[in-house]
Amino acid sequence: MLELIDVHSGYGRTEVIHGVTVTVPDDSVVAIMGHNGAGKTTLLRTAVGLIGVKSGEIRFDGEAVTKMAPSRRVKRGIAYVPQGQQSFPQLTTAENLQVVADGRKRGKQLIEEALELFPALRELLARKAGLLSGGQRQQLAIARALITEPKLLILDEPTEGIQPSVVAEIERTIIDLTRRGGLSVLLVEQHIGFALQAAQQYYVLQSGRVSSSGAGGAGAETDVRAAMAI
Repeated sequence: MLELIDVHSGYGRTEVIHGVTVTVPDDSVVAIMGHNGAGKTTLLRTAVGLIGVKSGEIRFDGEAVTKMAPSRRVKRGIAYVPQGQQSFPQLTTAENLQVVADGRKRGKQLIEEALELFPALRELLARKAGLLSGGQRQQLAIARALITEPKLLILDEPTEGIQPSVVAEIERTIIDLTRRGGLSVLLVEQHIGFALQAAQQYYVLQSGRVSSSGAGGAGAETDVRAAMAI
């Protein structure tokens, strides 16, 4: 699905990612963890093409996309939900969903499928996105991304600043989506329990390098905490 191979990237002359190799297989969840400043968001932005690669290679579905524009990567099936529960605050929830669905053959059906995944949004369709809670905006942001029918969903800190009940709902949704097949998830997350519960594979970043990796699951938490404590 997605392969980042010995990737070096950063901002201007400053290199932030130093030779990182990460693989996201088909129909799987892969978690990237690490402390603030470890390079997690930079790695995601590199994967979607918002930051250029200084050296190394990025492949998606077997195709080299290292120099491909972000818009073309989206068309290939990559959806990115950045930090901050982003939406159009002056538009209603319904309008936020419709903007993404417009022009798609299955637009109405895709909106309905998104609302089935996040039923709490049904009661908020007429409310402006700027008036939603952080958890509601995050559900809306993920719903909008799913309407693009991605093969790979990239999530940056989806549980940041969100109440535990919504965190659990987002976790269930991610797991359910990957079990259906046809979707992989690359997840950056500081909540270790959530990340390992959802992920089949994890990577720990420190100072822009992979310091540890392994299989996900609750049993990996001790190893991950030890790696992050180094």
